[in-house]
Amino acid sequence: MSTPTQRRSRHRAASAAATLFVLSGLVLSSCGTAATTAEPTPTGTSSSAATAATQPAAPESKVPPPTAQSTTAAAGKAAAVPSPARPAPAPVSLSIPDIGVQSTLLKLGLRKNRSLEVPPDSPGAPAGWYSGSPSPGETGPAVVLGHVNAVGGGPGVFADLRGLRTGAGITVQRADGSAALFTVTRAAAYSKDNFPTLEVYGNTKGPELRVITCDGYDPATGLFDDNYVVFAKLKSTTAG
Repeated sequence: MSTPTQRRSRHRAASAAATLFVLSGLVLSSCGTAATTAEPTPTGTSSSAATAATQPAAPESKVPPPTAQSTTAAAGKAAAVPSPARPAPAPVSLSIPDIGVQSTLLKLGLRKNRSLEVPPDSPGAPAGWYSGSPSPGETGPAVVLGHVNAVGGGPGVFADLRGLRTGAGITVQRADGSAALFTVTRAAAYSKDNFPTLEVYGNTKGPELRVITCDGYDPATGLFDDNYVVFAKLKSTTAG
């Protein structure tokens, strides 16, 4: 006879496997032109996109992100993880002083076709947090994405993301007035045709952050071929 603990472990493993099976059918989407003039739909659909791949869900975290579309779109010390009974509050803004980013955070969900909502494709559009990923400060990779450019080819909120260096700080303000401070550990560009899903979105032992935008603009096609991903780990939290 199996113990309650063994049954719970099997159930969590089966749930994670089922989630991976469902999400694995989603494919990456290509970015559109850098100078599109199309207006975004109310759900944030745009003709060019930063792509986030699918991932298996952590056993005790929210469902991780499926394919995301957007036009631009030294590790820190581990900090205390919030109790499951008191999850971290939702993020409301993001600050990256080293590259001059100060942005409110939209809450992004899923469309009916299970593609990820994205921030509006317009000048001055803020970054967005995928609400199916952990809230920054919870265990797992919290996902934030934003445009590298805007309609007409102007700069997006993450236009200078490539200038961010290892050791830089990223602060996420949360709805209760508290803040989560992350330290950049590394960054890399990945082809959208060969996106390393598990490396970017896989389960983590502690709270982490992924900041994602488009990269690899090809003037011959007017498309962004890559995603640029910044990896960061939680350094500390401050009370509200």
